[in-house]
Amino acid sequence: MSAAELAAISALTLRIGAVATALCLPPALALGYLLARRDFRGKALLQAWIALPMVLPPVAVGLGLLLLLGRRGPLGAFWQALGVDLVFSWGAAVLAAAVVGFPLLVRACEQAFAAVDPRFERMARSLGLGPVRSFVRVTLPLARRGVWYGTLLAFSRALGEFGATTVVAGILPGRTETLALGIYSRIQLGDDAGALALCAASFALALAAMIVAETWLHRGAPR
Repeated sequence: MSAAELAAISALTLRIGAVATALCLPPALALGYLLARRDFRGKALLQAWIALPMVLPPVAVGLGLLLLLGRRGPLGAFWQALGVDLVFSWGAAVLAAAVVGFPLLVRACEQAFAAVDPRFERMARSLGLGPVRSFVRVTLPLARRGVWYGTLLAFSRALGEFGATTVVAGILPGRTETLALGIYSRIQLGDDAGALALCAASFALALAAMIVAETWLHRGAPR
């Protein structure tokens, strides 16, 4: 495997992971805050539904996405009307990575917001801040360590996604071949040297992401 090929696959993996995480963040913040601050009928069911991608086989998640987004799926006609063939594309790889990383991010956001004393929000509201400004200026800064930790966890999970991506995006060199998919394809082809090179790159990226996450989590923590 050439250095250029290794760099291209690594860059694609990072790009897919970054876009997937950015796609997850807004709804994860909203759901995390809702679950942390509100008690309502069906809350446990919602939490279980959000967590499903973490406990289901990744291949099953990929099959569900394929059935949902394929040409005969309920959303297939919508994408075709836009002139987009989402299945077996870079977008499908992003979507698969987002789905498997989403539960981690929601859970982290929920825990981070639950740790913020609601009295601070009430004080901000009493000083004239509306709900949105109170969230942005008070709640989110206080919960930022937990939110960023969850963001990095979701990003790390997206970097290593394999099962769902294989089903819904395929292994297309230069388009959907991430590090995880590249490792698998080279093992199947008997290219052990190439697989080991991709393993080393995957290990380095995952380790770097987790070091950043742990450093951020413990920065400024009480001793």
